Amino acid sequence: MSTVSAPSQLGRRAARAGAALVGISGVVVWAVSQMTWMQVDYLDDLAGDGTAALRGAEWSTELSAVAVLLLAGMVAGFALRRTGRRVVGAVCAVAAAAAAAPGIKLLAGGGDAQRAHAILSAGSETTQSASHAVISQWAEVVSVAVLPAGPSISVLGSVLGLIGGALLALRPGSDAPRQHKYETEAVRMDNVRADLEEDPSSGRVLWDALSADIDPTQDPTREGDFGSPGRTR
Repeated sequence: MSTVSAPSQLGRRAARAGAALVGISGVVVWAVSQMTWMQVDYLDDLAGDGTAALRGAEWSTELSAVAVLLLAGMVAGFALRRTGRRVVGAVCAVAAAAAAAPGIKLLAGGGDAQRAHAILSAGSETTQSASHAVISQWAEVVSVAVLPAGPSISVLGSVLGLIGGALLALRPGSDAPRQHKYETEAVRMDNVRADLEEDPSSGRVLWDALSADIDPTQDPTREGDFGSPGRTR
């Protein structure tokens, strides 16, 4: 491997690693959002007291959207070219950083009883949605216990996305050469001449010859016609 291509190879590996980390982060954030993050104890004189569970996706509805964005970012990180990878990496890094905020707030300050009540009782004031509410509007939330596993894993998953997005943005790698990029005009002309000698009546060959400014009615075996010696069959 030449010294010129080594940095390019390293850049592509970094970009692929960044895209993979973004995808892993998306899976982790989505999976952990389905876990129970809090246990809520409440008092209800009519329906009875009890304990309700709150999932991460219920506490922070944006987690599911961020997870989908990160998974899409992984696909884009593998499919797009250099500039696209850089933009996608920056977007994913910002989204991953935002996804870490709910977990950090819960671990640092605990759950908010009023917010927990609002989430669990959502829809209880209407007849059509009352069956979907966990507790009634008149229930009183007495305690909110944070289960640290969910928020902690969410933060770790978000950090993976932040690292992966930063890698994509800062080390997007070089673009792979497009097919035929280094095919010179002379090589293309030689290929057309060879096709004319082989199958001069082919419609595709005639069209290729006209596109290459070659007169297909001339005898390709004569040296003067194409500026090169005839081929010996």
